[in-house]
Amino acid sequence: MTTLLSIDVEDWFQVENLKQAIKKESWDSNLSRVERNINLILELLAEANTKATFFILGWIAQRNPLLIKKIYNEGHEIACHGFGHDLIYNLTQDKFKEDVSSAKSILEDLTGEEVIGYRAPSFSITEWAIDILMSAGFKYDSSLFPIVGHSRYGRLKKNVIPDKTIFELRKGFYQVMVSYIDFGKVKIPLAGGLYFRLIPYWIFKRGINKIVRQKGHYIFYIHPWEFDPNQPKVDNIRLNYKLRHYSNLKTTEAKFKRLLNDFDFYRIRDAISV
Repeated sequence: MTTLLSIDVEDWFQVENLKQAIKKESWDSNLSRVERNINLILELLAEANTKATFFILGWIAQRNPLLIKKIYNEGHEIACHGFGHDLIYNLTQDKFKEDVSSAKSILEDLTGEEVIGYRAPSFSITEWAIDILMSAGFKYDSSLFPIVGHSRYGRLKKNVIPDKTIFELRKGFYQVMVSYIDFGKVKIPLAGGLYFRLIPYWIFKRGINKIVRQKGHYIFYIHPWEFDPNQPKVDNIRLNYKLRHYSNLKTTEAKFKRLLNDFDFYRIRDAISV
């Protein structure tokens, strides 16, 4: 179980790159496309006989309970992405505890199974959040993405980052680090998202094999809205945000099919000792 697959479940209007144009108060008035996109992903996974970990927003689960049950009933892991897609370091510790606890409770009520995994919105993990995750009953976090060039990604203490993807961060609590390649002292992202859409597939494939050899495991992530080139377009945002969100959306489905054909992927919970 060296290659792990994860889906960060949020709708197109909840993405951080679009927040300057779409306020949270208007989320319910936007056209939801998450069910359409998740159903497409589930079809692709079923065709490839592949299971994945779905990090799901509590906001999404609350409004789409049957969709969450469908994901679970098809054998995929249900994990937590928080409730309202707020960056951790923009919340107080009390607000963060409320956010993750409510989302975890919603997901567990829908599936009847304990939710043990968490991923922070935009990988915005902080050192103090780990204690709260542990107290809430989580067994692992998959938010650490220690690369250069992205201001939103959070950080943990430098001395807790060994040269492997999965490691015990605290006693009984694991970190499943988002994948990257070491290029000298620089860490180059090679895990999914925009990087998957922009990097030629043959380079991406070679990179996955290299990461597995070097770090023991590889973890891939993608969002449902990345399979949806026909989603509504938002123009009044910064150019770099627009490029991050919309670039090469038409390539996602075909490249994802190749990925599922070339690698055997597994759920995160099956690869850690809990």
